[in-house]
Amino acid sequence: MKSYIERLLMETVISRLKHFPVVAILGPRQCGKSTLAKRILEEIPNTLYLDLELSSDLNKLSDPEAFFRLNRDSLICLDEIQRVPDIFTVLRGVSDMSRKPGQFMILGSASPDLLRQSSESLAGRIAYLDLTPFTILELPSSDLRKHWLRGGFPDSFLADYEEQSSIWRENFIRTFLERDIPSLGFNVTSQVFRRLLTMLGHTSGQIFNSSKLAESLGVSHPTVRTYLDILEQTFIVRVLPPYFANVKKRLVKRPKVYLRDSGILHTLLGIENHNDLLGHPVYGSSWETYALEQICTHFNRWQHFFYRTSGGSEIDLILEKATKKIAVEFKVSLAPKLSTGFYHAIEELGIQRSYIVSPLPDEESYPLKGGCTVCTLNRFLEKHRELF
Repeated sequence: MKSYIERLLMETVISRLKHFPVVAILGPRQCGKSTLAKRILEEIPNTLYLDLELSSDLNKLSDPEAFFRLNRDSLICLDEIQRVPDIFTVLRGVSDMSRKPGQFMILGSASPDLLRQSSESLAGRIAYLDLTPFTILELPSSDLRKHWLRGGFPDSFLADYEEQSSIWRENFIRTFLERDIPSLGFNVTSQVFRRLLTMLGHTSGQIFNSSKLAESLGVSHPTVRTYLDILEQTFIVRVLPPYFANVKKRLVKRPKVYLRDSGILHTLLGIENHNDLLGHPVYGSSWETYALEQICTHFNRWQHFFYRTSGGSEIDLILEKATKKIAVEFKVSLAPKLSTGFYHAIEELGIQRSYIVSPLPDEESYPLKGGCTVCTLNRFLEKHRELF
């Protein structure tokens, strides 16, 4: 029996329910939204949970206004809200009648941009929160390599053995391509999307080249952009924009694209164990993909960028909030070294705090020249908890 792992988002959800009529928990399918919601409902009296993928629960909303009025004293949780997008107008009317907080908790597998009616109908009444698969801060630090290989989806990470984890991820990809994408109204063949995802896996962490991808897929350049937007809005990829600073340099203007879950990345590339990963050409980019996603997830109130110039100045990740800037470089080596281009970039941008994040043993941390600190992913995140 799988044990429950406490989610860091739980306290935030409970806090938002005390101030907003509607709280939305958004994230990819199977990342633990339903489990988290049910855990929260156990802490609150007078609650109802409806899974809108079940016809029996969906049928209760044949007259949603009547159902909501009948249960107006309960916190109602609506799971997989994207299945009934027309309900947002009703939610607005019902929430405005009593104007009390904590009336609805809605769960969805698409971003607010795809759930347009929620932003249009519930503006000022709804709080959005993103739930990701397990992050490393929710797990023992000793689980880093397992987490890196399997990714953070609960059923993948908690599987009893590697083959079971790999099978789960393959089924997740098939379900996402064959059911979830069509259910959101996109008419795209699963074969084309599978090829695109695999190509994005091979190039995870590289500059996005829509022309090359379009040629390989046999589709137009704008179509590839549309496909990428779909993958971003369904939490499968992260698009990292370039940093445009007020410096007299020729800057790279195209974004980088990352698969958000390292386990999904490994399954797309046929990587089943650590030996496969160690010998694979994407070993370094896999670490960058994994560690960058963990940091961006926790620094979710910061802006995220990369920096690259034609002259060779480069930083993998810049975290920026107001006047604060943190530079992060990702190195899979246990004895990492920095390029001259990194030091040039630090000087050009006036960044005071810089780090190399590497999978070092025993939570090591030590300084390099120029004020840069080499540390593990756990050490970096723990050091900056107060900034999240």
